[in-house]
Formats: sequence, structure tokens, C-alpha cells
Amino acid sequence: MNPLTHEFFFEAFNRLERHVEARYGIPVVLTDVPSPFTGDLDGEEIRVDFENDPEEALFILVHLFGHTVQWNVSERSREIGRQAISNPSEELLAELASYERDAARYSMALLHDARVEGLDQWLSEFSACDVAYLLHFYRTGEKRPFRSFWRKGAPTLDPLPLPEFHPTKWWSRWEGVVI
Repeated sequence: MNPLTHEFFFEAFNRLERHVEARYGIPVVLTDVPSPFTGDLDGEEIRVDFENDPEEALFILVHLFGHTVQWNVSERSREIGRQAISNPSEELLAELASYERDAARYSMALLHDARVEGLDQWLSEFSACDVAYLLHFYRTGEKRPFRSFWRKGAPTLDPLPLPEFHPTKWWSRWEGVVI
């Protein structure tokens, strides 16, 4: 039986929201996030657009948690998250892909830390889709439907150990350029 139902994602989101707030002291706010964004972060708080379905909301929550970790432990990660990308070199695209994959690996560690089971392959596929979407957009400027980049069977991500960090407000992502 496939446990990845609307209710499963809803329950996983609620469990992870409580875990992120209690364990890491990062408020998770369901709100209207300005378009075209579906979530936002500032290094101290995570915002998830209330119009997301539970599956998308869960991905946004865990993925923005990953970026929150990065922003609080690496000045370079903050710089990458704020860059306006236009005509990127292959070297910069490789760095962006690595930045996104590391956020996903922190996301995987969060799932394990909160003992949320059954989502490793889902997160790996969602994250691979996200990276493929972003790289296509950065190369072409074209915004194709997100799910058109989804491929079953993506390699399972290895969790990246969560370092000690102190949530610090840097800026809102929408003040930057992440799409």
C-alpha cells in the first residue's frame, strides 16, 4: 500500500513543523507568500504559502529548513541564495546544483531526526526534480511545469549531518532571487 496520501503528507508536515519549532527554535509560518514564491526564509523563520497542497508544503518546509541550515553555517551559501543568476557559467551551475543538493541532504537528515519514515525516495525524487527545474531555468530562462522534470528512481540522497547552528535573520528570500 502506498502511504504517500494527502493525509500522510498533512500529518508529516504537522509533525515536522512541530519538530522544527521545538528542536531548532525556527518558527514555521503558514501565510500568503508573495508570488511567484511558494515559501520564504530569512535564516530565522520559514514561511510556507497556505495555498500549497500538503505534499508541496512538506517539501517547501524541509527544503527551506535545509537552506536555513546552510545560511546559518556558511557565508557562501547566503551569497548563492542571494545571487541574480543570468548567463551562468557551467562552474556556477555546478555550484548551484551542489548548494541545492546539500539543502536536500539536510532535509533528509531532518526527516530522520524527526523519525518521519517512508519519505526518503520521495524526497530524493522531489529534490532531483527541483535541481533539474532550476538548472533548466537558469540555462534557458524558461519556466516549464515543475513536474515535467520529475523522474522516478532518482538516487537516494545521503543525509548530511545537521551541524549546530543558531537561527539568525539575514534577509527574506524574496528580497533575493531564488525562483
